[in-house]
Amino acid sequence: MTQDTATFDPRRISLRPDELDGRVIAVTGPTAGLGRALALECARRGAEVILIGRSVKKLEAVHAEIDALVRHDGRPALPASIAPLDLERGVAGDYDAIATAVEQRWGRLDGLVHNAAILGQPSPIESQDVPTWVKVMHVNVTAPFALTQVLLPALRASPDASVLGVSSSVGRRGRAYWGAYSVSKGALENLLQVLADELGKTTVRVNSLNPGRARTGMRRQAYPAEDIGTLPLPESLMAPFVALLGPQSRGVSGRAFDAQ
Repeated sequence: MTQDTATFDPRRISLRPDELDGRVIAVTGPTAGLGRALALECARRGAEVILIGRSVKKLEAVHAEIDALVRHDGRPALPASIAPLDLERGVAGDYDAIATAVEQRWGRLDGLVHNAAILGQPSPIESQDVPTWVKVMHVNVTAPFALTQVLLPALRASPDASVLGVSSSVGRRGRAYWGAYSVSKGALENLLQVLADELGKTTVRVNSLNPGRARTGMRRQAYPAEDIGTLPLPESLMAPFVALLGPQSRGVSGRAFDAQ
């Protein structure tokens, strides 16, 4: 069913236990925080999850968690797959290897979530460390671009594919002292808009989702004096992510959504 893009709100979608049944979904940064919560929730909803991250040990830990899961519909979760990739230091061959593995095993990709990101050093522009700025821009913008590019053939091969970028309020409107992180998230939003426009007549939809405040390591890094225990757990924010990855958002593209 094609949704009206003007009225669709992923926060108001009623999800089925098997909302993602049969879908192959790749998640970057799946070993902690929002990424881990999303990888587990996708598995609970029936998806076969590809875990893309730097630390094989941490990826294996999430893989084991998924192996032990029972889906919301009572069936065992499908085994996850591990795809090691260092977004800071990875070279072209590392990206190509993931694309080749996806195409050989599944022949398609139904979902790609750009969740991995680094904060850098919040400070005034005049004080920004240039090497750190370059690293933040590379991990938060260039790496998602490169991964999307190599996976586009697999996404196009899906009858209903979703590319979803995890955004931020400071990516929607730049804010003082957020420096490279704010600029990188704004650039990610623009990348997704360009991609959505280019893929407008295909079966691939592209959107961004700002999760808002959440109890994550990055939030603690950005606000060390905040009582993080008062913030929502990542697990409580997963419904809009699932809605944008599942069949109920078919036809919705080029939008910027909020999870809270």
